[in-house]
Amino acid sequence: MKSTTQFFLFLCLAFMATSCVSKKQFAALQADYDKANQDLGKCGEDLNLYMNRLSACERERDRLKSDIENSKSTLGIRSEQMADLRAQLADCQAQRDKQLSQVGDLTVLSQAANDNIKQTLQQLEKKDKYIHLLQAAKTKADSINLALAVNLKSVLQDGISDEDVEVKVDKTVVFINLSDKMLYKSGSSTLTDRANEVLAKIAKIVASKPDLEVMVEGYTDNVPIKNDCLVDNWDLSVKRATSVVRALQNKHNIDPNRLIAAGRGEYNTLASNDTPEGRATNRRTRIIILPKLDQFYDLLNPNAVPD
Repeated sequence: MKSTTQFFLFLCLAFMATSCVSKKQFAALQADYDKANQDLGKCGEDLNLYMNRLSACERERDRLKSDIENSKSTLGIRSEQMADLRAQLADCQAQRDKQLSQVGDLTVLSQAANDNIKQTLQQLEKKDKYIHLLQAAKTKADSINLALAVNLKSVLQDGISDEDVEVKVDKTVVFINLSDKMLYKSGSSTLTDRANEVLAKIAKIVASKPDLEVMVEGYTDNVPIKNDCLVDNWDLSVKRATSVVRALQNKHNIDPNRLIAAGRGEYNTLASNDTPEGRATNRRTRIIILPKLDQFYDLLNPNAVPD
């Protein structure tokens, strides 16, 4: 505003001077005026330059201020992380000291404790051998039973109805279920000719396995029976079992020391006795082929484990 006033004042003076000054003076004043305009323009350019520089400095200041704040925040996070690491380091050192102490305790074990550990390891080793022996014995028994069952099915399937004979492997034994109508005359323990044919086939397989025992179990239905020879179903089931045992011994030359006869009466049923079919199923004789008891008990004796 001051520069504008001066400019107009200068014009008035110049105008007034034109009437009283010479052309030479006017030219000099005009030259001064032009120079003043140039200086004024240059001052304006310098002012814009300095304003731009000021704005750039203010932006740089704001950026640096933001960087300082971020650095402070990062520094705080790093300080917390360092504190956590120091705590972890202290914990690790405490754990190390504890483990060193435990190792020190272990190094002072007495000779008696060492002997006890050695004895325990020896006992575990012996038990491990025993377990492996039992597993091997079971595997061998399973293989023998499977082969035995296959052989029995093979020899018994010829000319015998499936409903009259059943061969199964149950855990450690092989058993054969034979229907009463195939083995005995009705209501008695007398064996039929067909029964002796079937027992001859079974005896041939049994004779090839001298290390096994044979148990014969007789079963009946729940229909009461009583006559001059039989008191009840218990009596009938026992007599039927002994008839089979005698046939295996006397006709088929099976060692009697391997034979066991047992009667189960009307109990341990396979089906309901309320129907004729169910009663026919329950009237049966079971021949069980199983390991000898003394061999079984030998397996259970830890002292029998080989070195």
